[in-house]
Parts: sequence; C-alpha cells; structure tokens
Amino acid sequence: MLTYKKPKKKKTPAKKSLATQVDIVPKKGEESWLYSDIVKEHFFTPKNLVMDASKVKDYDGLGMVGSPACGDMMKVWVWIDKKNDKIKKMQWQTFGCASAIGATSMLSVMVSENGGMPIEQALKIRPQDITSRLGGLPTRKIHCSVLGDKALRSALNNYFLKSKQKNRIVEEHARMIDKIAQVTDHDIEEAVLEGAITLEAIQKKTKAGVGNPEVMPEVEQLIKFYREKYFG
Repeated sequence: MLTYKKPKKKKTPAKKSLATQVDIVPKKGEESWLYSDIVKEHFFTPKNLVMDASKVKDYDGLGMVGSPACGDMMKVWVWIDKKNDKIKKMQWQTFGCASAIGATSMLSVMVSENGGMPIEQALKIRPQDITSRLGGLPTRKIHCSVLGDKALRSALNNYFLKSKQKNRIVEEHARMIDKIAQVTDHDIEEAVLEGAITLEAIQKKTKAGVGNPEVMPEVEQLIKFYREKYFG
C-alpha cells in the first residue's frame, strides 16, 4: 500500500537582530570591529540621553566639544551636589557613531553612580577608563571615547566659572609640534587613537615632519608615548 508522506518544511534562516548587525565583520587580515555586549547595551538603550535640549533646566554646568560639520559633536550637562562637591547627574547629546554614543552613555553612569563621583576624581577620567568599563572598543574606534571626557571637563569648567571658582578651571592645552604643517601634540594623539601608530601613517594623516624634518625626532617620540599610553 502506498502511503503519503507530508514534505518537510524547509527551515528559514533566522533574521539577525539589529544588535547582531551592529557587528562589522572585517575582511581577511583586517582588525576586528566587533562591539562588546556592554557597548551594544549602551548604544541601543543609552543612559541619560537628552532628546530635547530645550527641556533641560536648572543645570550647573554645560560643555560642548567637536563639530557636526567635522563629524562627532557632544554636549554635556551636569548637576552638582555643592555640599559634597560631587556630580549628582550628567546628561548628554551627541552626533556620532555607536562607539561615541556607548562611551558617553557609560561615562554618564560612571560619574553619577554610587551617590555621585567627586569632581576632582571626575576631572581625572581618561578615555582608557571609559573603554575599560565598556569591555573594550575596536582600536580604530577608541578615539570616539575621547570626546566624552573633554566635554565633561568643559561642563565642569563652566560650573567653576559660574560659581566663581576660577582657580579650579582646567585648561586644555595643545603644543605646536610642526609650525609648517600646523600640527599639534593633540593632532598626533588623536591620529594615534584612530589607528595611525607608525611614522608613515602619522605623516599620511597629519603631514607632520613632511616639510620640516627637524621635528621628526619629537614626532617619533610622541607616537611612542601615545602608543604606550593607549595600547600598552
């Protein structure tokens, strides 16, 4: 007797979630661009994000760095516990990539958790501190965590100015390295953070020393310093 067998349904591949699609699969031989789960969490559900700046009221300090015309831009508001000299709350807006959003979200948590971070401690936060809490960032994306600490210091400087504590203002200095190419130490630092870790890569990105060979030893020294500072 012939029997009828119902054909098996073909399994359709599961759709990738948006979080999975954020992972960028590198080409053969390239560095991995995979984001940690912590970065994804802060990107898809950012903490302390401001959607409408016009609704932000009664803050103690406002800081802004970057430019939307050039890429990433960040704005930070802080509320201060004046009695204990701590940051009660930090809110922010940014135009930037997943790394910039994740890093700023994490920074806002870092400075407000456990009753708030003392201002003196917050002024010492560096990009590697934020990157560590995120569980790491792709090397060429570490520069995205730089804006956060700068914007925070800008907001705290604004608070110091408004509260007549000018002696506490922290100035961001940049030292000219190559006057011909108009390259500062900050330009070299940011280039290293973006992955330019050889002299050839620095020169391609900044032109430092190309028309002024006298500065080459200092350029090489700075490359070595920033490589050790950020990458060990």
